[in-house]
Order: sequence, then C-alpha cells, then structure tokens
Amino acid sequence: MIGELLPEAVVAVEAYGDDAAVDAPLYPEERAVVARAVDKRRREFASVRQCARHAMEKLGLEPRPVLPGERGAPRWPEGILGSMTHCTGYCAAALVRTGELASLGIDAEPHEALPEGVLGAVAAPAERERVSALSAAHPSVHWDRLLFSAKEAVYKAWFPLTGRWLDFLEADLEIRPPAADGTTGGFRATLLVEGPRVGDRLVRAFDGRWAAREGLLATAVAVPHGNAPEGTA
Repeated sequence: MIGELLPEAVVAVEAYGDDAAVDAPLYPEERAVVARAVDKRRREFASVRQCARHAMEKLGLEPRPVLPGERGAPRWPEGILGSMTHCTGYCAAALVRTGELASLGIDAEPHEALPEGVLGAVAAPAERERVSALSAAHPSVHWDRLLFSAKEAVYKAWFPLTGRWLDFLEADLEIRPPAADGTTGGFRATLLVEGPRVGDRLVRAFDGRWAAREGLLATAVAVPHGNAPEGTA
C-alpha cells in the first residue's frame, strides 16, 4: 500500500494485523529506549523496526539498529534515508539510498473520522472548506483524517532537511480528488514558511500521494534532489 505511492527506487515493507504488533527482536540499544514503555508501545517500536530491517536487507545492506534522534526522528545508517509509521493493525518502513532521493515521509492512519475538535487545530479555514467540499463529493473517504495524515507525511519529509519543527498551520494542504479507482490520489502542501534548499533549488511545496483501502489511509511524500523543477518537491 505504501510502496505503490513512492518511486521505484524506494523499498517499502509492511505488516498487517497481528504481525503489525509483535515482540520482534531488538538490538540492546533499542531495548534500552523502550525499557520502561508500556507493552503496546514496545510492540509497535519493535514491529516497525522489523519492517525497517527487512527493507535494509532488500537494499542489500546488513540490518542495523534504528534509534530515535531529535524529536523522535529515526537515525538511519549512513547511505540510506527513510521513514516509518504505525497505527493499530498496520506498520510500515520505507527506505531508499541517499543518492536516489533527498528525503521522504510516510504516514498511515485508521480510515475513520478525526476526533471532535482535532480538525480545527490542524487545518486552516480554507483547508476545512476544501475538506467539506471533498466530503460532499466523495463521502466514502474520511478527508479530515486524510488531511491529518498528509500533514504528518509532509513533516516527516521536512524535518530531515531542516532540523526544524513545522506546525500544522505552516503548510497549506490541498488534496486532489480520487483517481478513477476511487481509492488513490495526490496532494500538495504549499509551505507558508521558508522552505529548505535542496541542491540548487528552494523547496516551496511538497507533493505527495495517498491511498484509502483495507480500513486504512496511507500518505507518502518523496523529495527529489536539486535537479527537479524549481518550486516543487
């Protein structure tokens, strides 16, 4: 599901259902991170890292520990970059060699409405109006949750490039209606703050793709290197 939203150079590994929350083996330094965590947190931490290690193997690399760094962002072995996500019943990791992309971000959420009051905290008035219009035209998708997920994916792609926090209201997100299949589409997040410089260009927006099926919403952003058209990502 995540893999089909990303370029071919990206390796994505997913786990569903019971496999998405297992006590997978951890390296000692990883076990130390979650030594005092509740069981649910420990299982999610372990299972998503199992996905990441399988992705490393698919890239022809020896599996390594994946420790959280600043603001919890994963610290990847030299030569690769990636993103991880987990929610109830699903987890995934997507990795790519650094020569292929500048950054990437993935997110998955349960395909259900956001809790009351959350949309107002993460979306500007114009974004809420677009969500309302999409909901009226395509009621089979929970567009409020999709907007939230897309902003999470944007942040995960933004942070490795900047080392800075990006508030939900610092990017204006426009979701494109679904494709003919009704379950996939795209989105663009226009930055309302100064974006990162990637190679010879200033990033002003992040483009991504989304999918909605199997009770899940998935979003992904892939940021190319500096030879992409000016103002896009």
